[in-house]
Amino acid sequence: MIGYITLGSNDLQTSATFYDQIFSELSASRLFDTPSFIAWGKGDGSPFFAITTPFNKDTATTGNGVMIAIQAPDTGVVDLIHDKALELGAEDEGAPGKRPAGFYCAYFRDLDGNKLNVYCTPQ
Repeated sequence: MIGYITLGSNDLQTSATFYDQIFSELSASRLFDTPSFIAWGKGDGSPFFAITTPFNKDTATTGNGVMIAIQAPDTGVVDLIHDKALELGAEDEGAPGKRPAGFYCAYFRDLDGNKLNVYCTPQ
């Protein structure tokens, strides 16, 4: 049902470097790369993730209560991505661990303040 997700960025190239490293851990690579829009995915028709500078040229802002969840294959990758995100300058929003619904999750805010969750459903 979801085709893709786009987040605004105020520094597209710095954000792109951040996400290149995050998505490489999930075997995703750049699908589109233009001066104002960069997207990553697996190229298999599944939803992709993009960042863009706002079309109206205003400052990109984050939404209160908005969060994007990125599925990882296992808990080790959740831990790895959370650690990498913090190493790259992301803000910690919740350490990796099992949550009440049975998901294993970690939360962080990217360089523009967007909230992301990396999760898996442990077997």
